[in-house]
This record gives sequence, C-alpha cells and structure tokens, in this order.
Amino acid sequence: MDDEGEPSDAELDALHECQLAIEYLNRAYGNLLAFHHGVGHAMDRFAVAERELRALGYDTLADELRDEHLPAGAVDEVWTYELVEAFQSGMLAAATDFEREVRDELADGTPHLHERRQQARWRERAGWEE
Repeated sequence: MDDEGEPSDAELDALHECQLAIEYLNRAYGNLLAFHHGVGHAMDRFAVAERELRALGYDTLADELRDEHLPAGAVDEVWTYELVEAFQSGMLAAATDFEREVRDELADGTPHLHERRQQARWRERAGWEE
C-alpha cells in the first residue's frame, strides 16, 4: 500500500486478476447449471420414451432405458446435481473465500476497485463532477 493506505498499482493488478478469476468461475458455474438442466431435460424425455416404448410393446427397449440409462450418472455414476453441489461447496466456495481475503487485505474489502478507479479517471477527464 502507498503512504495514504491505498493499494499500489501492482497490488491493484493482483486484486483485479483475483476478481476476474471469480467472475470466470461464476460463468463456468452458469455453464455447469445449463449442463445440469440440459441433461435433466434429456432424461425426462427418455422417461417419456420408456413409457411410450412399453405401450407399443417394446418392453426390452423400455427395460434398457429403465435399468441402464435413466439411473446412470452423467460422469461414471455421478449425477449432474452432485457435480453442481461439489463445485459449489468445493472450488467455487474456496476461491470466493480466497478472493474475499485478498480484497480485505489489499483494499479494505472494496469490490471492483480497479473499475472504480477507472470510472473516476474517465469521469474526471470528461469534466463530470462527483
């Protein structure tokens, strides 16, 4: 920190990288949720197909859906909700806690300090009054 207790440019850069990393993890989490929902909708369609195949007399195919495909996981035997929960409580939680720790240490907890400074510079340059 400088003499006025403000983060140095290097500290600000490091903090900004941590904040960007969290934003990317949140985007990845959104993609994981979309994957979870997509697989869930596909499985719902397979459940409908099982009933329809059975009604048409294709019991062997309906049994295969019931016994092999519907209870199976998306990755090995892991269902997508388990992947979502593991990501939430694992990597995302740990990284978010770390970013908060860095922000507390370098910027007294202020989020988006890099953007706040940029906003102030651009507004000052444009002659906006604060």
